[in-house]
Amino acid sequence: MKLNPSVIVVAAIAATFSPSKSTAAELSAEEKAQGWVLLFDGVSTDGWVGIGKETFPTQGWSVKDGALHHDKKGGGGDIVTKNLYSSFELLWEWKIGEAGNSGVKYNLPDPKKGLGFEYQMLDDQRHSDAAKKSHQTAALYDLIEPAPERKTRPAGEWNQSRLLVDGNHVEQWLNGVKTVSFEMGSVELLELVSKSKYSKVQSFGIKTASPLLLQDHGDEVDVRNIKLREIQSK
Repeated sequence: MKLNPSVIVVAAIAATFSPSKSTAAELSAEEKAQGWVLLFDGVSTDGWVGIGKETFPTQGWSVKDGALHHDKKGGGGDIVTKNLYSSFELLWEWKIGEAGNSGVKYNLPDPKKGLGFEYQMLDDQRHSDAAKKSHQTAALYDLIEPAPERKTRPAGEWNQSRLLVDGNHVEQWLNGVKTVSFEMGSVELLELVSKSKYSKVQSFGIKTASPLLLQDHGDEVDVRNIKLREIQSK
């Protein structure tokens, strides 16, 4: 795996990524020069649609205080980006409601079904799913447990997350700590898939271009400052 030299710069940005107090998201001149784009600007839902649909949900999801907000039991279903992504770096901030469950999904074999790798976002203190380590915050859901030294902030407080997909190499980060690292399509990963809930999903674990997905798990969640930079892998 060969990382683009500028990825080192991107990693430095991620390490200092801090919660924004403003409602509208903005990119600095330096970020723009490095190829960063906003997937959500804190104001408009342009660029996002309901899964399997051509429009944004009319219920459940809304823009609230500069964040994409989902109401508890609000309905609406998962939302996905209109664009597809293959190799990229993604940064975002999120907070979960009490006993809440949500996630960011990527590398979806069938985008219409919403199944893919999931960066888990959970109230680890209150949600029963936390009993299984591979279901805890910053895990690769149902596949890889998150690093025990990760620092998860409690429900109602903002976390900062980072996702790096460079070719087949993947890293997940939480509040400046790397929680998961793996290679798509590797023997080790596919063995984990074969023992998971995804075992019967065709091509699961193999790299593909797909939209990014924000999960409606029926709980309250807020996501803001979502920014992405595509990577040209070698």
